[in-house]
Formats: sequence, structure tokens, C-alpha cells
Amino acid sequence: MGGIHRRDFLKQTALAGAGLSLTGGVALGQTKHLKRRGSPNEKLNIAIIGVGHRGGANTGGVKGENIVALCDVNDRFLDPASKQFPQAKRYKDWRKALEQKDIDAVVCSTTDHTHAFVSVAAMELGMHVYCEKPLAHSVWEANKVRETYLKHKDKIATQMGTQIHATDNYRRVVEMIQGGAIGKVKEVHVWCGRVGPGGDWPKEADPVPAGLDWDLWCGPAPVHPFSYKVLPADGKWNCLSWNLFWDYGQGTMGDMGSHMIDLAYWALDLDYPTSCEAQADPWPASPVTCSKWLIATYQHPAKGDRGPVKLVWYDGVKRPKSPQGFDLNAWHKGVMFHGDKGTLLADYPFHYLLPKKDYRGFEPPKMEIPASRGHYVEWIEGCKTGSPTLCNFDYAGKLIQHNLLANVAYRAGKKLDWDAKALKATNCPEADQFIKREYRKGWTI
Repeated sequence: MGGIHRRDFLKQTALAGAGLSLTGGVALGQTKHLKRRGSPNEKLNIAIIGVGHRGGANTGGVKGENIVALCDVNDRFLDPASKQFPQAKRYKDWRKALEQKDIDAVVCSTTDHTHAFVSVAAMELGMHVYCEKPLAHSVWEANKVRETYLKHKDKIATQMGTQIHATDNYRRVVEMIQGGAIGKVKEVHVWCGRVGPGGDWPKEADPVPAGLDWDLWCGPAPVHPFSYKVLPADGKWNCLSWNLFWDYGQGTMGDMGSHMIDLAYWALDLDYPTSCEAQADPWPASPVTCSKWLIATYQHPAKGDRGPVKLVWYDGVKRPKSPQGFDLNAWHKGVMFHGDKGTLLADYPFHYLLPKKDYRGFEPPKMEIPASRGHYVEWIEGCKTGSPTLCNFDYAGKLIQHNLLANVAYRAGKKLDWDAKALKATNCPEADQFIKREYRKGWTI
């Protein structure tokens, strides 16, 4: 079994409106049934959508395959990528890129506010998708991406870019929590020390840099005057700038929550919460940027033989109470599980069982989760053979919907009683505008 060739999968494709400026969505033509796949050694034809920064790193993870298309709204990033892969066709508009007939798979590393647009369009065209985290820019989008994947899951492989999920340490923590090393877990605390701005739009506009299509970069979001405070002049256009503005990102929760809450979500087999509430500065929320700091508290119902779980998220300067012998103010990020027999404290590469005196001579549970061959390899093998990917869009869609609910609670200014099936805060109709955002005219998913 090998890669699905889109040229064999689709009878015809068409982009809605043909003129591209009319819509962000993709309209499908009729499709053929899949033919039997070929050799697992056959290389995938991959389109890279977004080639700078995380796009460069993600391209490095799949460069052993055939890179047949490169797309970026900025020539500053597209030009060097084209020199690296001169055989690849180049595009500025991702919608045009998806018209290319020989694409099997897409790696999406655009800014957060277009992740769902690219991912849904590619999946509807029968393409495998790797998407940088977070999977979506809103709760509704996360659900839409998940539903689209589930509709096509027997034919495509997906993976969200939570690379830490593939590390041995995360696997050992999951085994310890699920093996009862600290007993029954009732609370988990997760934090990241990244500080937000809590401010307003830049007062003065800057000239749009040569080679950047600013209108296309804004995509479905409102078009504001260009500013280097959103996209810095030195080219370091990372999640510490545009991500802090609600129109384009979801702040620290959207970015680092994807990595940190992932461990708790996996280890405790969490699902949708029943409620979420938030504290933050500024309060009430800025209509423009994320908060300087945020504390969000979720309540999760019992599941299987696990009881109810409270999950608390902290970012900015806030931290949970430090356990004896540790100063969590010195930890930039971490996850702390409290069980009825002890505490497990973890970061990316290490973990501690506390109190230490109670775990002298402790024998860890048998290693049952096999080591990953690599986050990208896992996806590539999934594309070629149908083997599972652990961060597929079913799992990732639920995780990101869960995480972004914290920002909804903050912006609505009220504790939310959450009905995940209806995608509704049953006690807070004013939350609707933050659950599903309004798109710029002509853009749809």
C-alpha cells in the first residue's frame, strides 16, 4: 500500500467562483473510487502551503518526499524555498496551489487564521494533510476540521504539528498516569509563561513590504492597515507578533496550549468539558489582543473508571501553587498532575514523582506505548499505508476545541456551561460571536 495519487483519486476539481477572489472555499467536482495503492516506497507529491518559519521546519520533516508545489504570500520566504526545490511550482494563493493535479498531500504552515480553510479544502479534495498547531482559529472551525476528517478518514491521513507528542518522555508520563503511579487524578495544572500584550491596534500604519500580498495574508480576517508590530520588519514573523491579535491568532492558549494541554488530554483520556471559566488581565477583555495573563478552569465529567477532573491553565505571570522542593515561578512551562497518592510534575524532556521520599525504589509501569519513529514519519507512513497517526484531526480537533473555549469564556466575560454536541454555551448567548467568527465577505469554509 502506498500514497494516494490525487490524479487518480479525483475525476475533476474546481475552485468555487473560478475567479478565486469570490470565495475561500473549494467546490469539488465528481470523484472516482480509490484504486489500489502502490508500493510503500513510492514517494508522495507534497504541496507546502506556507514556507517560512514553521513552514521551513515542517518542510525539513518531509523533504525526503517529492516537493511539487510551494506557496507563500511573501516572496521573501518563497524565493529561497524555490531555490531549494527548483522543480516545485510556486504560488502565492493557496487556492490556486490546490488546483495542481499531481498533489497527494499538503503541509499547512500558514498563520492560524487560515489553518482550517486550507485543511478543509485539501481534505475535501482527497489530499492527506499535516497542519501546524493550532488546528483552527475558533471552536467552530476546530469542529469543522474534525468533522471533515471523519468524513474522509478511511482515505486520508492527517496530523497536527504537536511534535512533542512523539517524544519518549510524554509517553512515559502517559503510562505512569494511566498505570496509577499517583493514584486517581482529580486535578491537573498546566502553564506557560509567555506574556501577552492586552493592548490595541498600532496607531500608525507602515508601508507594505515589497513582495508581500497583504490582502491575501489577511484572507478571511478583516484587513487592517499593515504594521510592523503585527509582522516585524526583520522577517521574524512568528507567533509572538500576529498571534497576539484576535483577528489572526489565539494567543498563548492557541499556540502553547496545543503542546502543554496535549499531555493532560492524552494521559487522562479527556473529552469535551462541561464548563469553562476564566480570569485575566485586562478585564473585561480587549477587543483587539489577547490578555497579559490568563487563568482558565475546566470541569471534565467522569469517564470509564476515571472520576471527574478539574484542569486549570495559567499563562503570563501566573503559576499553580509550587509543590515542596520546587519553585514553579522558575519554570517557563509545565504540567502537574495531582493524584490521591502523589503528584507528577513534567515538562517536555523530564518528569518527577512527588513527594520524592514516597517514590524511592519505585518501579515504573511496563513500557507499552511504542517509541515513535518520528512525528513526520508517522504521518508519511499513514499517508502511504493507512497506519494510524496519534495526532490525527479527530484527536486534535477535540483538543483545540477544548483549548479555545478558554478564550471564549474570557472574551464573553462569563463562566460557560458547555454543550459540545450543539457547540453552544447554554447559559451565555453572547459567547456565540466568539465560538464562530465572522469572515470577510467572500470567504467561506
